[in-house]
Amino acid sequence: MSSTPDIVVAGVPHVSVSGATFEKTNPYTGKVVSVAAAATVEDADNAAAAAHAAFPAWAATPAAERSALLNKAADLLEERAEEITITMAEEVGSTHGWAAFNVHVTTGVLRAAAELPGQVVEDEIPSGVPGLKAYGVRKPLGAVVAIAPWNAPLILGTRAVAMPLALGNTVVFKASEECPRTQAAIVQVLRDAGVPAGAVELITNRPEDGKLIVERLIDNPKIRHINFTGSSGVGRSIAIRAAQYFKRTVLELGGKAPFVVLDDADVDAAVAGANFGAFMNSGQICMSTERVIAHTSVVEEFSAKLAAKAAAMTVGDPSLPTTHIGPVVSMKAATRIRGLIADAVDKGATLLTGGGGEGVLIEPTVIAGVTPEMEIYREESFGPVVTITSFETEDEAVELANDTDFGLSSAVYGTDLDRARAIADRIESGIIHINGATVHDEPAMPFGGVKDSGWGRFGGNYAINEFTDLRWLTYSTEERHYPI
Repeated sequence: MSSTPDIVVAGVPHVSVSGATFEKTNPYTGKVVSVAAAATVEDADNAAAAAHAAFPAWAATPAAERSALLNKAADLLEERAEEITITMAEEVGSTHGWAAFNVHVTTGVLRAAAELPGQVVEDEIPSGVPGLKAYGVRKPLGAVVAIAPWNAPLILGTRAVAMPLALGNTVVFKASEECPRTQAAIVQVLRDAGVPAGAVELITNRPEDGKLIVERLIDNPKIRHINFTGSSGVGRSIAIRAAQYFKRTVLELGGKAPFVVLDDADVDAAVAGANFGAFMNSGQICMSTERVIAHTSVVEEFSAKLAAKAAAMTVGDPSLPTTHIGPVVSMKAATRIRGLIADAVDKGATLLTGGGGEGVLIEPTVIAGVTPEMEIYREESFGPVVTITSFETEDEAVELANDTDFGLSSAVYGTDLDRARAIADRIESGIIHINGATVHDEPAMPFGGVKDSGWGRFGGNYAINEFTDLRWLTYSTEERHYPI
């Protein structure tokens, strides 16, 4: 059992004002693996004040220096990869492969963030006024709140912190209650790399206090921006509360990713993409393939092959290298997922494979014949479950793909790329892959969704628009004449 660096205010680790802590257990073993500080609203206020106080100096830090610190943090993360991989696996029950992948991508996120300061340029704007020079100038926002989930805790936590930090903002990072020690490691590498006191703050809290802490941070006048990755319901409440104060938000929320298989698709390639997209990390990814929409001419072959591939995967102890499917994050999640499967079967769906498993282990599940009256048709399963429906016309495929409140990731498989692109252009999602899985991420890409999947974009220089303010600046080089 280990403890986190707890709350970091002005760069100094300390316990919460109340002295209270909470425990985090491993979802697979049930053993306590972390003890973290249970923050109060006073701690939230203190963290916001520290970030606000540190902002002027951090914003004035030369771009090259900020970049160097982030690259140093990436170096430290690589050095600590094995330790952090073990920590993540302990806290959220991830397989070793998924945890190691998180560390690998996270170093890329830090290095991509390190490039951002050098990409912020002043744009000269032609002016119709003689002697007037006009520019569009980017300025950091101030103290930013970053809220990240547990399912890809290193990737999503680092993204939430490093990109605003790179652009001169200071950050209060509210870690997930499911992985306080994992996400504390992000703050630790930044601090050890030399990010100064107050520039990045860590808040950890008991699950029952999360809503109160987040609301306090949003309400705090020293906070200027909130970025959040998580459920659409929580994202909506954050957006509404932040809007009262005219505070901007970046929201990367839930998904119900459609996976369209056209009649000319390479079925084996599509099966491989769907299997990976549906079952990686036990389906606990916002981009996970939730809905396969296959043409009637290939749906039978596709269904049989996907069911066989899913059934062949190993379910069990996530610490074993041979395990493909580990636990879902909690019994509460497992009960909800099983309820969605049972509801579909009770209403006439066909279980092609899976549906079994004990406790937090759920077998990879493929369900055919899903209809709109079934809960799983619209609800995000966030588990190792994928449904299959069929279509006959392209218009029907598009209609089915768009028949959801979500719009994060999607995919279209077909050998005629022009045709596949034409269909992809009609699908309502922030991300779409042609002949590729719905689960895919790269630090330089514009990551985000539409509809109930949120707004704003993380990734690459697209993050500049989200984490800076745009100022119009002019210089008058000639005497100006005014009408009065």
